[in-house]
Amino acid sequence: MFRRREPVPFAFLAEADRFRSNVTPPPPARASVGQMAGRWLLGLTIVAGLVGSLILGMPALSTPSSTPAQQSQASQGH
Repeated sequence: MFRRREPVPFAFLAEADRFRSNVTPPPPARASVGQMAGRWLLGLTIVAGLVGSLILGMPALSTPSSTPAQQSQASQGH
């Protein structure tokens, strides 16, 4: 039920998983207006690029439905 730990040459390594710090980390620094604008601009550029590539690539991905399917002469028995 209880596992015994192997002896460790350094005592602080064995106790490291039990250590709890009472020091709280400092709060993250708030982004400036320029950084926020840069992030929005980068995100907008990425989205616009994806949408643009999708719009430009759609004609190449679609199959023309108005033209009849061409059959080779071998399939007609000639």
